[in-house]
Amino acid sequence: AFQTQLLSNDGHNPLMKKVFDIHLAFLKSGQSEAALKHVFASLRAFISKFPSAFFKGRVNMCAALCYEILKCCTSKVSSTRNEASALLYLLMRNNFEFTKRRTFLRTHLQQIIIAVSQLIADVALSGGTRFQDSLLIINNFANSDRPMKATAFPSEVKDLTKRIRTVLMATAQMKEHEKDPEMLVDLQYSLAKSYASTPELRKTWLDSMAKIHVKNGDFSEAAMCYVHIAALVAEFLHRK
Repeated sequence: AFQTQLLSNDGHNPLMKKVFDIHLAFLKSGQSEAALKHVFASLRAFISKFPSAFFKGRVNMCAALCYEILKCCTSKVSSTRNEASALLYLLMRNNFEFTKRRTFLRTHLQQIIIAVSQLIADVALSGGTRFQDSLLIINNFANSDRPMKATAFPSEVKDLTKRIRTVLMATAQMKEHEKDPEMLVDLQYSLAKSYASTPELRKTWLDSMAKIHVKNGDFSEAAMCYVHIAALVAEFLHRK
């Protein structure tokens, strides 16, 4: 009934924010397995109904959803992991269709990798093996999706899961050195450098480094990280 109002300004309006926040609140607070099935079903319908709000409007809706879905991908409950993996795959597929089968860059590189990096920074990725299982499910979806066989989509999905694994491997190394703050920051720095071409990701890792410095009482080093972030943002805006 309110489709026009919800989609005004490509979904960036107070009404859409309220409706979307309600959907997201169900993922953020613990639900029963049965309730979550319905939550995932309504989110699938929501993405199909309002694709432009996710893939054309401002990036924050897509980012918030990716973060919460990825959190569910590490769940101890296998049915929740399966549902979350299917929803993430649907999000990528819809993004790919929305760009007339050119790319799913918004969910691919920007939001999923950033969300993974944030989850790691928030130390929420303790269920590493469960997360690997979810990546496998997503890869299987891509390989068995007949209508997508002739497109670049399956190889793009494979590339994405490979990138996520690289981030996870780097995290495993970080876990080994968590009692050695200098080594830990070194690893984070090299990870931030490897994302030089993606300012949002570089910012995420510099943020994470700053948090470690503050925790260790190294305030001048934390300040350097924030100055670096400010420079990145300024450079990006100048280019735009």
